[in-house]
Amino acid sequence: MIGGGPHTRRVTAYEPQPSGPPGADGYDAVVLAGGAARRLGGADKPAVRVGGRALLDRVLAACADAGTTVAVAGSRPTARPVTWAHEDPPGGGPVAALDAGLRHTGAEHVVVLSADLPFLGPATVRRLLDTLRTSGAEGALLTDTGGRDQPLVAAYRASALRRELDALALEHGGLTGLPLRRLTAALELTRVSDPVASFDCDTWDDIAAARARIREHGHVLDEWISAAKDELGIDLDVDTDLLLDLARDAAHSVARPAAPLTTFLVGYAAGRAGGGPEAVAEATRKAVALALRWADEAATADGTGGKATDSRPDAG
Repeated sequence: MIGGGPHTRRVTAYEPQPSGPPGADGYDAVVLAGGAARRLGGADKPAVRVGGRALLDRVLAACADAGTTVAVAGSRPTARPVTWAHEDPPGGGPVAALDAGLRHTGAEHVVVLSADLPFLGPATVRRLLDTLRTSGAEGALLTDTGGRDQPLVAAYRASALRRELDALALEHGGLTGLPLRRLTAALELTRVSDPVASFDCDTWDDIAAARARIREHGHVLDEWISAAKDELGIDLDVDTDLLLDLARDAAHSVARPAAPLTTFLVGYAAGRAGGGPEAVAEATRKAVALALRWADEAATADGTGGKATDSRPDAG
């Protein structure tokens, strides 16, 4: 775990979570990305970068297979397309923001997330949805390392949210300024413990802890690839180990500079072939075979006193 000063929160073991296919039935997502971020000195918290990616983009990647993703905040460039919504009046608080976002959704289930979750991944989103579907509850939410509920890392039945939002609006004459617990207290909830995915960044110490955890836990390569894919607008799962093996073979069989050049050529070839994991795998296979043939020739040459053996059928 990460230590630090008296105000530094601890981050437990972090493992990047693999993406996978969407569930049997679809869902929508509402990401609350507003707020004053007073403990960050008023900084634009969703735009703060962890591992080279804006916090908002990291959260959007976790719910990338949602049918509709609504971000409640002022519009900004994002790595993935979203529908923008605004509470009325602006700054009306999380309940009003959730109501504004929910109005743009139509799925039976909705994932509700804050925009400051650096370690949230698709696996946790799927786990919340699976728990909601099988439990019969009206919401499934994460609890943090202290066992506290995290209602902004949760999956809900949209009909239950709308029911209680309508009831609160009727009771209070509106939703502005209401705390989120007034909404969740009326719902039948089940809980999922995940102290890593529920870690949120409220202070600069939290940001520093998240940045350090990414680098300290030995997953820099995974984080770098995810950041590069977002930056380049690539939504493609590739066999990283296969590409690394290719780079190793090219470096050892040819020359060290051949490694990055070969992997670039593989990517270019895959793009010309239409892209996709299959195209990458096929181009990689061909390049690996070439590197191994190159190595075989070098080994043959070494075995004959530095002269390559001419293996042509008509060699004599």
